[in-house]
Amino acid sequence: MIEIDGSYGEGGGQILRMSVALSAVTGKSVKIAEIRAGRKKPGLAAQHLTAIRSVGEMCDAKVEGLDIGSRKVEFHPRALKGGKFRFDIGTAGSITLVFQACFIPALHAPAKSVLTVTGGTDVRWAPPMDYFRNVFLPMIEKMGVFAKVESVKRGYYPKGGGKVVLHIEPKETLSPLQLDELKGQLMIKGISHVGNLPGHIPERMVKSAKKDLIRLGRPDIVSEIFLGDEAFGQGGAIVLWAENEDTVLGGNATAERGVKAETVGEIASKELWKEIKSGATLDIHLSDQLLPYMAMADGESSFLVRELTNHIKTNMWLIEQFFDVEFEKSTHGDLHKISVRPG
Repeated sequence: MIEIDGSYGEGGGQILRMSVALSAVTGKSVKIAEIRAGRKKPGLAAQHLTAIRSVGEMCDAKVEGLDIGSRKVEFHPRALKGGKFRFDIGTAGSITLVFQACFIPALHAPAKSVLTVTGGTDVRWAPPMDYFRNVFLPMIEKMGVFAKVESVKRGYYPKGGGKVVLHIEPKETLSPLQLDELKGQLMIKGISHVGNLPGHIPERMVKSAKKDLIRLGRPDIVSEIFLGDEAFGQGGAIVLWAENEDTVLGGNATAERGVKAETVGEIASKELWKEIKSGATLDIHLSDQLLPYMAMADGESSFLVRELTNHIKTNMWLIEQFFDVEFEKSTHGDLHKISVRPG
């Protein structure tokens, strides 16, 4: 059994989600202790519980310690299976974070997986649904994966109630990514939306975002309003991305009560602008998310990132507990180059 210190490095839910995901695909049992020990409310929260339960159902795992507030979990995987799965977080916990846990096991399942998850689609401290759809999925598809997502209903903090369906085709052998230089013209795109709020709010987010990005050309940022059955509760977000043939860089911000729409748009545009200006080939969030897939790829991957975040460092450490993989870090001007060499 692999023993994982849940307080290591970033010390959050990332360790938990990736531990059970990698356990499922390697067949190695795992014990995670000191779960979220440094957080204000340590132990398992609803979205962590759902992520573990979801992966457990996908591999018929025996799980111990699966309770709200639990600070130790044991996960004993069995055979992976595909099929249709339904999971309800029960709160506004992030749907995309549950998808992160389930995606890797689904790739190694013997048949297609269709996951329907209910919870929050656009919440703080998690990738918004439009980031998952327009930044993560296009990059994972460059590794040979076929997946598509259907956003049935938007859901926001504090009620959740959103509903999303994710289709994933099995693909055990992944192509490596060689992203050693940001080259070619970047096209700026984006989506600004609200649910059950006035239509001027997403328009104001768009107008504010364009002020920073107009220097790069003519950004194509659409504005959407979800009403009635299209959204549960009130909320919104703006997701921006810069894409070319090789890569996609993202930036985003979530609407909050008491925060001006113009401020939300500005936060997202400044986040994207930092990525573009740096010359990075993956943004700081996607770099972390793609590391496990690179560790399972058929060959060496490499990319440039503007900052070695705690999430990136923690994920590299965690992946090494499950796989024979080598991570090489070097400086490349003001950037960090990370090479991933599967064993």
